[in-house]
Amino acid sequence: MRPLEGLLVLDFSQFLAGPSAAMRLADLGARVIKIERPGSGEVGRQLYISNLKLGTDSTLFHSINRNKEGLAVDLKNADDLAKVKKLVAQADVIIQNFRPGVMERIGLHYEAVKEINPRIVYGVVTGYGNKGPWKDKPGQDLLVQSLSGLPWLNGNSDMPPTPFGLSVADMFTGAHLVQGILACLVRRGITGEGGLVEVSLMESVLDLQFEVLTTHLNDGGRLPQRSAVNNANAYLSAPYGIYATQDGFMALAMMPVPKLGELIGCEALQAYSDPATWFSKRDEIKHLLVTHMQTRTTADWLSILEPQDVWCAEVQTWHKLLAHEGFLALDAIQEVRRDDGIEFRTTRCPIHIDGAIYKSEKAAPRVGQHNQEIMDEFNL
Repeated sequence: MRPLEGLLVLDFSQFLAGPSAAMRLADLGARVIKIERPGSGEVGRQLYISNLKLGTDSTLFHSINRNKEGLAVDLKNADDLAKVKKLVAQADVIIQNFRPGVMERIGLHYEAVKEINPRIVYGVVTGYGNKGPWKDKPGQDLLVQSLSGLPWLNGNSDMPPTPFGLSVADMFTGAHLVQGILACLVRRGITGEGGLVEVSLMESVLDLQFEVLTTHLNDGGRLPQRSAVNNANAYLSAPYGIYATQDGFMALAMMPVPKLGELIGCEALQAYSDPATWFSKRDEIKHLLVTHMQTRTTADWLSILEPQDVWCAEVQTWHKLLAHEGFLALDAIQEVRRDDGIEFRTTRCPIHIDGAIYKSEKAAPRVGQHNQEIMDEFNL
């Protein structure tokens, strides 16, 4: 039995953060009903990160809406809205990420829903919260990253600010929403009352930067200084970074510079005996490493450094990763399929409980795929 079995989640959300949270709750056993407009469904069905489609929908939509049922209703239609309210009365969790004011106009905002179902746990995702001058700005991942200052941590110092190549704002916001919902469900188990869980992309990206922002807030307000050479962290000292080898690339994490010099046979590094110089002479040290690391293969360096417990790793391509026995031991891929012939491979839930690996073959629903079954079951 999965830990959330028996819970009913209504997913009104679209794009990434809200749907990814609902998907994770489904992975953990909750029954998730995705509620969309009839016809075109949610706009995330046409949100592409590549030109690859699965049926008529994007791979992105399929990847974060698997393991759900589909209900298509027109929330502006009084009859449909009445049916949804009957469903709300029987639900445990609602997730929505409309712009502030939309659910109020429909009559499905938290205070209205709480009157229908006091035990409801109501999750809301916004871009920037519900107050302040940013509240009506589009909550899009790249825009949020940019406003938060995050791109100034990436890339070398001679490069423009560089965003993450992932939708980190959405992904972390979805994870934070799951945390808040689970916390509220635990409280409900004690008090019997539900609650309102609110997260925003901006607050999640600020939290993502808690290490470096804490430094900035306590070091006199100095801005982060990206390394000019193989930057991997704007604050950490040499040798932290990724270096080309004779046949590939490898990562070197934190370690004493003279010790590293001794192990790899780079006598020049042994002169940096004062740890303060690993910061003040960071680029100088890394320039020496850039030249020296290209003299041998990645495998050669790993055979020297790993037995000495040096924190290092090969930078693998996805082809090499997916074939590696370490990856295969994780059993991290699952097959997903739908009754109309849609089949694809994707990652599974990363959480283990009591040793279980949670997979599900259930694909994202077609728009309104389960309307009749849901209407009959809940007497809508």
